[in-house]
Amino acid sequence: QVHLVESGGGLVQAGGSLRLSCAASGLTFLRRVRGWFRQAPGKEREFVSAISTSDGTTSYADSVKGRFTLSSDNAKNTVYLQMNSLKPEDTAVYYCAAGTLVDTTPGGYDIWGQGTQVTVSS
Repeated sequence: QVHLVESGGGLVQAGGSLRLSCAASGLTFLRRVRGWFRQAPGKEREFVSAISTSDGTTSYADSVKGRFTLSSDNAKNTVYLQMNSLKPEDTAVYYCAAGTLVDTTPGGYDIWGQGTQVTVSS
């Protein structure tokens, strides 16, 4: 089983940056894709970004392209979501997920972390 732990959330002013981390443990070779999703109050969980830790292929939601960068350190079994030029609309709980294929829907992932809060003030 794979276990995911997110960290790095917090409060930041608009235009600022944060870096989220997702550390994986367990049978990580069974789930080589890491996805990030976010959920704001009263809204559905939405795709942010995903990476295949096998070949580094990444995918981004249009709303974060050019601002967010997802990378992987396979030696540490950790992926990093660098978030720059943050906007108030980026405020949400950010969840890391593990799966076998890059997928932009939550249903494509069967292992989830507990989430980390990101709040962007205007």
